[in-house]
Amino acid sequence: MTDAALEPVRVCASEELVDGGAGVRIDATHAGGDAVVFFVRYDGVAYGYLNRCAHVPMELDWNEGQFFESSGLYLMCATHGAIYAPDTGKCVGGPCRGGRLRPLHVAERDTPGGRAVFWLPEADLRPASA
Repeated sequence: MTDAALEPVRVCASEELVDGGAGVRIDATHAGGDAVVFFVRYDGVAYGYLNRCAHVPMELDWNEGQFFESSGLYLMCATHGAIYAPDTGKCVGGPCRGGRLRPLHVAERDTPGGRAVFWLPEADLRPASA
């Protein structure tokens, strides 16, 4: 791994993430294997998680980028209906009892092109292209 692998990754322009709306997916590697991470906005704040349910290691989204259930208040796994708080990743209902999503370090920063969402990768969870 090089130092460049830990450089912040621009995810999207801040306005692309809407509260309770579609998320942004990025291919990643987790502990040496293929993975996907996702980013959503909830209550005005951008959050990111490994796209892997705490109940069964499957991706959450119903359709690509669709992580919220119909009210836009909770993240929901399409496979077995596990429900997570979008601001903590903690399981709040369904078969994931006691589990939580693996959080990512996320920051919003002003850039020359406008405000943007960035992912701050870690050694064991980083972009696939790094």
